[in-house]
Amino acid sequence: MEKKPFTPRPPRPNNGPRRPLNNRKEEPYAINEHIRAREVRLVGDNVENGIYSIQEALKIADGLGLDLIEISPTAEPPVCRVLDYQKFLYQQKKRQKEQKAKATKVVVKEIRFGPQTDDHDYNFKLKHAIGFLQEGAKVKAYVFFKGRSILFKEQGEVLLLRFANDLEEYGKVDQMPVLEGKRMIIMLSPKKK
Repeated sequence: MEKKPFTPRPPRPNNGPRRPLNNRKEEPYAINEHIRAREVRLVGDNVENGIYSIQEALKIADGLGLDLIEISPTAEPPVCRVLDYQKFLYQQKKRQKEQKAKATKVVVKEIRFGPQTDDHDYNFKLKHAIGFLQEGAKVKAYVFFKGRSILFKEQGEVLLLRFANDLEEYGKVDQMPVLEGKRMIIMLSPKKK
């Protein structure tokens, strides 16, 4: 068997970075000629609502100097709106920003006890927990057991139940005392006003 001599491939011409086949950015909505349906349900303020062929809908949008935007592609037939596309994108961003602002952020404040916390420390931490609950934050109170103090599990549980009982008018118990590793945890959330 005869071996052929190695000939390297000619280098590929460097024409810069490869571009995508279509020059259009990936748009979140199909607009105008990019809508693939044969007929669409047209909705909008300045058009007569109804089902139109794609050509008729494009003529209506063109006549008004606006864009045809596919807002619900999964509907049968797809729902399109006649509107200026940039204005539509601006409204969508504004709506998302408002929804994000309305979303409630849950704040969890932690309070740590030892198994043999004295009354002064307990009252100090109780006062802070009342403040947290009145602000609308959740409270995660826990007893941390160091070394052999794990033998005092019952004391820790009694302490957390007393804590929950003292906070009864400010918050409700989400989770009763549970031992997780070296911590016994109780969760409280504020009462609705």
